Amino acid sequence: MPSFDIKSELNAHEVTNGVDQANRVIENRFDFKGTGARFDLSEGKVTLSSQEEFQLHQMLPILKESLAKRGVDLKSLKIESIEVSTGSAKQEILLKEGIDQEIAKKITQMIKSSKVKVQASVQGDSIRVNGKKRDDLQQVIEMLKEASFDLPLQFENFRD
Repeated sequence: MPSFDIKSELNAHEVTNGVDQANRVIENRFDFKGTGARFDLSEGKVTLSSQEEFQLHQMLPILKESLAKRGVDLKSLKIESIEVSTGSAKQEILLKEGIDQEIAKKITQMIKSSKVKVQASVQGDSIRVNGKKRDDLQQVIEMLKEASFDLPLQFENFRD
């Protein structure tokens, strides 16, 4: 029976490369020389730090551009508010991975309400879709690509 999985994952290697590239851009820019501005990647988040708040507003597009060039979908970024203290400013950007239960329910409801003869089941942070015909599965993929969710979806393990 044909099936495929719906997932939302980030390529950790490309995220690391994108953050490193953004740091190199910051180091070479004249307006950031000697400010100590940098991007730090830790478990599931990127921290932007600098001396002034306006520098953070200049750093964010640099990070987005570096990640987009590496093929990281910008829907997976959740931008937090800026924290300003004396002589420093920080901002965290969370990297969203996996499909949470609420969005998984929306996706399965959308599949069931489409009246396509397939079954969708939630399996952890992914969704498995089964059907008798390959065309039905491809129709579900097209429907989900057109729908707008606030996270990137990948369609993997397509099997006949």
